[in-house]
Amino acid sequence: MRKVAIQGGLGAYHGIAAENFFVGEEVEIVPCITFKDIFTSIKKDPNIIGIMAIENTIAGSLLQNYELLKTNKLPIAGEYKQRVSHCISALPGQSIHDITEVISHPIALMQCVNFLETLPKVKVVEHEDTALAAKDIADKNMLGTAAICSTRAAEIYGLNILARGIETNKHNFTRFLIFGNRWIVDEIQKDEVLNKSSIVFTVPHSEGSLSQVLSVLSFYHVNLTKIQSLPIIGREWEYQFYVDIKFDNYDRYQQSLTAIRPLISDLKILGDYPEGRQSEL
Repeated sequence: MRKVAIQGGLGAYHGIAAENFFVGEEVEIVPCITFKDIFTSIKKDPNIIGIMAIENTIAGSLLQNYELLKTNKLPIAGEYKQRVSHCISALPGQSIHDITEVISHPIALMQCVNFLETLPKVKVVEHEDTALAAKDIADKNMLGTAAICSTRAAEIYGLNILARGIETNKHNFTRFLIFGNRWIVDEIQKDEVLNKSSIVFTVPHSEGSLSQVLSVLSFYHVNLTKIQSLPIIGREWEYQFYVDIKFDNYDRYQQSLTAIRPLISDLKILGDYPEGRQSEL
């Protein structure tokens, strides 16, 4: 059985993505309150695998999660792009007209802003997790309160689904990264073709320094699919760059890293892994 640590409770999108990534395998979900707690769980039990959202097609990147991957030094094993479709749910017997408050994770609330605008008299309250919001309503018998969550969470906690597919953009996907200790990553990637990598580096604070790096990568036919800058704390106006790259030749990719090393500093490879599957709309 795969033991997978997630941020959130049972029914959270992290857990759904974990089950889809390990499709056909038995998965035991280990709920965690925060993303940092995922890494703590792995330290306590080295056989646990972690899964963590890294970006969403509407809300953008989760910047703090890049830093967690870098500082905890657990390699990436793979990725999964999960379609996120929200519902609004409440205690049995409640209708949408009974709702005076809606609770959910701030990212989920952001993704459903058009629907929430149709409920002008409803108070919107941020919660630590979509699934745990549903659990709170069930556990505390919160009449008049609805959660924005997955249909799975609503079913797990016995809530009545008032409306489905309430996200503003129906092409709403979250990209999740799967990671763990080296021996687990090697086992997950057995017989897989590695064609994607996530790296982080810094460049000198000088004109054209980043463009030189990008030119070298282009010369080696390495395709940048994402580049994200984060400030370096304590070094004003200097940045570290998190880059996702795709390649069709692993040796040429390795050569590209060798070629850019004189132009950069603090290069860290967060993981080489196969490009992930995407769930259907």
